[in-house]
Amino acid sequence: MTRPPMTDANTSPLEWLLERISFAGAASAVATGDSETPYHELAATVERWRSRLLAAGVLAGDVVSIEGEYAAPTIAALLAAADLRAIVVPLSADMRVHHDRFRRIAQVQWRVSCAAEEIVRCESRAVHPHFERLRAGGRPGLVLFTSGSTGESKAAVHDLGLLLEKFHVRRQSLRTLVFLQLDHIGGVNTLLHTLANGGAVIVPADRSPAAVCRAIERHRVELLPASPTFLNLLLLSEEPARRNLSSLRLITYGTEPMPPSTLSRLHAAFPGVKLQQTYGLTELGILRSQSRGSDSLWVRVGGEGYETKVVDGRLWIRARSGMLGYLNAESPFDAEGFFDTGDRVEVDGPWLRILGRQSEVINVGGSKVDPAAVESVLLEMDGVAEAAVRGEPHPITGQIVAATVRLARDESPRDFRVRMRSYCRDRLPDYAVPARVSFGSEPLHSVRFKCIRRGVDA
Repeated sequence: MTRPPMTDANTSPLEWLLERISFAGAASAVATGDSETPYHELAATVERWRSRLLAAGVLAGDVVSIEGEYAAPTIAALLAAADLRAIVVPLSADMRVHHDRFRRIAQVQWRVSCAAEEIVRCESRAVHPHFERLRAGGRPGLVLFTSGSTGESKAAVHDLGLLLEKFHVRRQSLRTLVFLQLDHIGGVNTLLHTLANGGAVIVPADRSPAAVCRAIERHRVELLPASPTFLNLLLLSEEPARRNLSSLRLITYGTEPMPPSTLSRLHAAFPGVKLQQTYGLTELGILRSQSRGSDSLWVRVGGEGYETKVVDGRLWIRARSGMLGYLNAESPFDAEGFFDTGDRVEVDGPWLRILGRQSEVINVGGSKVDPAAVESVLLEMDGVAEAAVRGEPHPITGQIVAATVRLARDESPRDFRVRMRSYCRDRLPDYAVPARVSFGSEPLHSVRFKCIRRGVDA
């Protein structure tokens, strides 16, 4: 890729990354299906999108939605817009039902349809103070929406240049399967880390266990980042036994607490693969992490640019690369710039054990119940594909433990309830054994493969 010379005053924060992409040459950059896109072709596609965006009239500081599936053209369009110092809003098909609302909240001025290769001007005026701050500094921006699992989705505004900083230092170059989409902080982190280190971005046909295992086998994937919910479904599918997954060196997991039962089974199923917990938030980015061991839920998080503290059992984080703020909510940072993650943790020296959200704790007559702990026990049971546990109101105890399960095979509700109570009473306190059990035939996870606890039966 031939790029015009730039002075220090107008050098793009993406300049170093685009140079690495250009210099990687014929190495594989993106693989989808049976085809692979080399780095030199990705670099040329970035340059073509850059020219098209300029010709359409896109200016630095404009808000541009990048709409498309995870593929080389979408990646190139996102990088090109960011290189122009635009404020990019990735929108994946997973969240299509929310796109109109997301574009309205983000004040999108240009829509880029990657599949149709169309650039459309919108009527919005992007006047939010966070946007003005990015424009004043000549910085590229990134808008990501939270999952909305604890309420309305919030639009987090990032300085993309700051998110990029931690990737300057070269690390392992791995063939990496992308599981989370480009509208998720985990998907963005995976993309930037992989490209910055000359690795290959492997895109499965879909996120079913069968498709993921096919992609691992076909493209010799070395790193699989996924959620605990997906990894549980992967083990239940028995797909790993049908495919050659010997290329795997590392499986990372995050976005939600890992059930101990799932981690134990995962460790047994992949004895030669390192298992590593990750931790991050839409508002802060992905922290560097180190697991105490592949079979351990204790993790050390932080790294350069991050500070952590635990207050009353909750994790607080201050990040240099933290978001500027929300577009549709008040700032969540305290006076010192720390963010309350809402996650309960146990502490052992430098090690943390992530227990789950404080807002999800169930109070049964004064006794606290951790939904993730109950789910872990339910997932140990033969024939349970998924489990979601939550609190429901009760006139005497305040709350009771309620569970929704999706069974892997036919079983009468009565037989399951009898079997479940017998199994749980040997492993949980009486007050934590689900008092109400319902059954679902649909998945109990979101499109981002996180367990849905609240409103499962609604």
